[in-house]
Amino acid sequence: MRTTKISRKTFIPLAAAAALLLGALSAVRAANPGAPPVAFSPDKGKLTIQLNGQTIGNEQFEFAPSGSDWVAKGTTDLTVPGSAATRVSGTLKLQPDGAPISYEWTSRADKTNGAHIVFANGVAKITLEMQGARPFEQDLTFNASLIAVLDNNLYHQYALLAHMYDWSKRGAQTFPVLIPQDLTPGSISVEATGPATVDGKSYEGLRVTTSDLEVLLLFDSNHRLMRLEVPSAKVSVIRE
Repeated sequence: MRTTKISRKTFIPLAAAAALLLGALSAVRAANPGAPPVAFSPDKGKLTIQLNGQTIGNEQFEFAPSGSDWVAKGTTDLTVPGSAATRVSGTLKLQPDGAPISYEWTSRADKTNGAHIVFANGVAKITLEMQGARPFEQDLTFNASLIAVLDNNLYHQYALLAHMYDWSKRGAQTFPVLIPQDLTPGSISVEATGPATVDGKSYEGLRVTTSDLEVLLLFDSNHRLMRLEVPSAKVSVIRE
């Protein structure tokens, strides 16, 4: 599988009018026969997104069961000086073990773009729809079927990593990664950073790294995502 370079620009939502090219993130759990099963739990909340200490948007999200499956969905509204206001939405349907069934995203700014992805047997069948253009189709093949999506500016999806990471083993764990809006596969590394205290509250940390980017995640005792930091991009995402 090809390794993808995930850059800092992924976390700086500039050029909102060209939202299709902003560079999404998504992650696929590595094939690990001994790994414990994924355990999801319902969650709902709001995240505040800050750039250089200034609020530029917010995200409403929800994890909920859907029959025997699970659905993770969220909508983010961003307003960046010098760019058109942007709304990004994503809906991810998962099997109980965390394997994705389907994913849809839309981005609305000057134009509306989006994609529909169906997952089966380690293959992601992508239908990309750009306003004013004919739909484009592409298949991407992985060596694992358990895939979690981490899309650009839909930060609630990082909570999935806390359920996929093997906390009993700890250490650095590598996950295949797919960037849907770039139509490119690659990999990331996830590692526990131990307990952390912020504003008098205790959290458990994870560090997500690529060749040139570090993302810090803080979770509560129920592994709910409470805070996300991208120090090099000066981006903070804080749960309200």
